[in-house]
Amino acid sequence: MKVLRKFSRVFVGLVFVFSGFVKGVDPLGTVYRIEDYFIAYGTEWAIPMALFFSVFLCTLEFTLGIMMVLNIRVKQFAWILFSMMIFFTIVTFYDALYNPVPDCGCFGDAITLTNWATFYKNIFLMIFTSIIFFRRKKMYGKFPPRTGTMIVVFVFIAFGWFSVYNYNHLPVIDFRAWKVGNDMAPDNEEAVKVFVTYKNIKTGEEKEFLSPNYPWNDSVWMTEWEFIDQRMDDNNLYDGFELKIEDIYGDDYTKHYFENQDYQFIIVAYDLEKTDKEAFRKINDLYQKTEEKGYSLIVLTSEIPENIDKFKKELNVGYEFYFADDIALEIMVRSNPGLILMKNGIVLNKWHYNDFPNYSELEEEFPGLL
Repeated sequence: MKVLRKFSRVFVGLVFVFSGFVKGVDPLGTVYRIEDYFIAYGTEWAIPMALFFSVFLCTLEFTLGIMMVLNIRVKQFAWILFSMMIFFTIVTFYDALYNPVPDCGCFGDAITLTNWATFYKNIFLMIFTSIIFFRRKKMYGKFPPRTGTMIVVFVFIAFGWFSVYNYNHLPVIDFRAWKVGNDMAPDNEEAVKVFVTYKNIKTGEEKEFLSPNYPWNDSVWMTEWEFIDQRMDDNNLYDGFELKIEDIYGDDYTKHYFENQDYQFIIVAYDLEKTDKEAFRKINDLYQKTEEKGYSLIVLTSEIPENIDKFKKELNVGYEFYFADDIALEIMVRSNPGLILMKNGIVLNKWHYNDFPNYSELEEEFPGLL
């Protein structure tokens, strides 16, 4: 039993450390998922508190994990651990049944699980958490109470600072597709495949066909089957998610900019109302230099044209604005606005608006800009 208690404590602790870290290293991504929950459960009034919950919950989870691994005050904090696991197990069971949020984000972007897989994972963890809770009086810490308390306070403050740092800059570890060094251009260009689904009027049977390979010219067949759905399979999409750069007329410029063989500057500002306007004044200076050198600089946003025109007049900007899906923009860079430098489809670097470089700094990092 002693070995089982120790294994349970260390195993649960390591899971909590990992889970807290991968979410705390990307607190803004965790904010997005918490906001999804607030919207799904009709508590939009709590959205302004999403950042606080993101930092606090990740820090608490990481700290509890450290306490379990080091066997610090397990008797006292087993209550918190057990209560958290009960709460999140209930939430994930509801998610699995009704799917109000497609991804709970329990492991951030490091590991993506389905809602049912997340629920089963929590059930599995509850086994070991229950052992910790009901056998907590048998667990004796190796640190004196005062030393243990000092370690807990230090870990809580240090990881809280770490999480806030990652919010005010970019994540020190990027688990998403748009991390520095990734090639975002499709490996092989293929024709877009269109699949159509037809339903038999009499039997209710459904069949899917690759267009145009279906019996559309069979008049008898067409009287018995009716069209019900269509889907597109585009292997040329950038890293598996819907990302298109479009102008006001709906023309697609994705390939033009993302596969630019010269240096390509991309400003990502999915929400112009909440964006940092002082950062755009820095962008104005950068734009003048890039224009002199003949490099391309564009802004990607999800705003409507009227808001873009108002924004451009307010800040007197001359560069082009294009449209993209807000979710795709949030994935690209955890900053509003954020700067991405690409060349021939490869992400060379990314910057949070608090760290926007001037052109001379870029010249030192990328001598080819001279």
